[in-house]
Amino acid sequence: MISIELQKIFAQSISYAKANNHEYITQEHVFLQLLKDEKIFTLLTDLIIDVDDVSVKLKNYISKYTPKLPQDFKDNEPIETITLTKTIENMIEQLQFNKKQIASVEDMFVEILKDDKAYCTYLLRNYGLKQIDILQEIEYENATSEKQNKKSLLKTNSIELVSLAKKGKLDPVVNRDKELKRVIEILGRKKKNNPLLLGEAGVGKTAIINALAIEIAKKNVPLELFDSKIYMLDMSSLIAGAKYRGDFEKKLKSIIKEVVKKKNIILFIDEIHTIIGAGSAGDSSMDASNILKPFLNNGSFMCIGATTYNEYRNNFVKDKAFSRRFSKIDIKEPTIDDTIKILEGLRLVYEKFHKLKFEDEALKLCAQLAKKFINDRFLPDSAIDIMDEAGASKKFRNKASRKNLKVTIKDIENTVSNIAQIPLQTATKSDLFLLKNLQSNLQKKIFGQDEAILTITKAIKVNRANMRENNKPIGNFLFTGSTGVGKTEVAIELSKALGINFARFDMSEYNQAHTVSRLIGAPAGYVGYDKGGLLTETIKKHPYSVLLLDEIEKAHPDLMNLLLQVMDNAALTDNSGSIADFKNVILIMTSNLGANEMPIMGFAKDDNLNVSKAVNKFFSPEFRNRLDAIVNFKQLDNKIMIKIVSKFIKDINNNLKDKKIKITLTKNAKDKLIKLCDYKKMGARTLQRIITKNIKEPLSDEILFGKLKNGGNVKINLIKDKFVFDYDVLSKTKNIV
Repeated sequence: MISIELQKIFAQSISYAKANNHEYITQEHVFLQLLKDEKIFTLLTDLIIDVDDVSVKLKNYISKYTPKLPQDFKDNEPIETITLTKTIENMIEQLQFNKKQIASVEDMFVEILKDDKAYCTYLLRNYGLKQIDILQEIEYENATSEKQNKKSLLKTNSIELVSLAKKGKLDPVVNRDKELKRVIEILGRKKKNNPLLLGEAGVGKTAIINALAIEIAKKNVPLELFDSKIYMLDMSSLIAGAKYRGDFEKKLKSIIKEVVKKKNIILFIDEIHTIIGAGSAGDSSMDASNILKPFLNNGSFMCIGATTYNEYRNNFVKDKAFSRRFSKIDIKEPTIDDTIKILEGLRLVYEKFHKLKFEDEALKLCAQLAKKFINDRFLPDSAIDIMDEAGASKKFRNKASRKNLKVTIKDIENTVSNIAQIPLQTATKSDLFLLKNLQSNLQKKIFGQDEAILTITKAIKVNRANMRENNKPIGNFLFTGSTGVGKTEVAIELSKALGINFARFDMSEYNQAHTVSRLIGAPAGYVGYDKGGLLTETIKKHPYSVLLLDEIEKAHPDLMNLLLQVMDNAALTDNSGSIADFKNVILIMTSNLGANEMPIMGFAKDDNLNVSKAVNKFFSPEFRNRLDAIVNFKQLDNKIMIKIVSKFIKDINNNLKDKKIKITLTKNAKDKLIKLCDYKKMGARTLQRIITKNIKEPLSDEILFGKLKNGGNVKINLIKDKFVFDYDVLSKTKNIV
């Protein structure tokens, strides 16, 4: 059988002959391509042969002495010479004599050089090289390769952790006693003694195995594990080293035999989902997982796996026969307090490495800000990254004098600002500072809803003062009132004031029973079942959020049942069994129920009474009981609308500040804008559209091409029911529209 590498050499030789319109394929054609092979190139280089020089001379010889096809026959395939055919036949006979199965590149190389009349042989002889030199070099290379293969495949494709622990090269592991105890208990089983650590990336799965190695090194384990060794298998190394089909299976089986024979070995496979399908070819089902199955089932050796929830759901759990051989251990993300303890345990290691000290408050802030601002990763990994980077940044910024260096709160804030790409002032403002000024900050942005804002801020402060149940969100609110009175705007401004994420879901998209499943993920068998839910994934990614469920009355009743456990237990389980934590979420639902009812029999309607009746009728008692407050937003009046118009104009001026343009409106102009928007029916939502049509559009041409292109002031008045624009630039002019 011809090896894949040698087949490629023959194919390249044919391509070279065709490209140069040669009538024949000669030994020289094949030899020229052999020189490009890595093994042959290295072999000749070691023998001090100028391979490039040999290639140039060989090309010149081929070009000079190889006949070319006539123009009419240029599409014909080149033909093997009798000499080349004889050389290949001799190589095959030699293989059979030596009882070898596969003809390699080296076999072809040696067979060509056996021909003393070959130009290739003549070239190498000119370098003072004899055939015996080539054979000795190949024999030496093969002997070296065989010697390496006789080495322990387990040792060459893995890292032994217990020996590293004895040398003190593993970082200490803190606050993982419960998970470690569970791992040891599973390892002590007679069958299926294979723990599977399941958790998000960065929660400390590998660290638990390091902790096990440290405990074994200290002999702080049951007697049965005293002499155990933990080998962390490198699957990429195992696969990369397999040249031919079947090599991977042989290597893996050899490793398993070695593990079974020694009996005191624990095999650790990180990212264990990668072994499903690893090493299989085509439609073959013989992958790494199928090779391992019988050994895992009968307890021949101990194997520990680690993977994430997503990979477990998408890959691992699909192979039921393989996954049932493992005992699952959920590794939860540690709390902020637990993370602080972990950082304190690692403190000496990082202080020694960076040659500085970490202040106590700085360590606490690492955990707090990591949880709040680094939402794409999990504790403790994200907090350790902040700690490490802050130390590196501090020592590099103080090259001149590194004595008595300390990482302070300010250093941590700067580091978080750089990592999370947030303004420094966002990271520096503490929760207490933000809460203290929350009410006043909201009232500067939202007008006419002081009672609603007061209710919200009181509930949030009670939670922050730790006077609320631990298993509740920060707040559960139902905002009621007419359209355009500021319900959604309060939610947006609340997230900005607290410096946390804002997430909005329009409930009109979830008015059918089957659409509700999109929030937590489709059940097994349905399209998209291998993906997480929109709501649960959002909260996992941004645990600190203002969550707005807009127009909740339009959602299907099934959604209300889902929200019950969120409001009561601050948790929601997705389709994979993973739990999203809502403890740091402010849940806000908006509704127009009862706000748009018309007066009856000439009597003025009571907004609060109508809303209360509508809410009580629509929402079940168990739903209403879980709300912190039903916040009714008042109708807007003319005074409030004046403030809102002023706010919108102020926003426009802020946007035009760089162009040195300022807009002012007279009271008459403001009154006209308010009248046009019909706020009693439509609220303030249409005001932006009215301002765009009557102010922004007329000004845009002047800003781009006219009087204001170099800046200036604009005063807008109302004359004869029309907006008048007075421009204060180089000369004062009027334009009536």
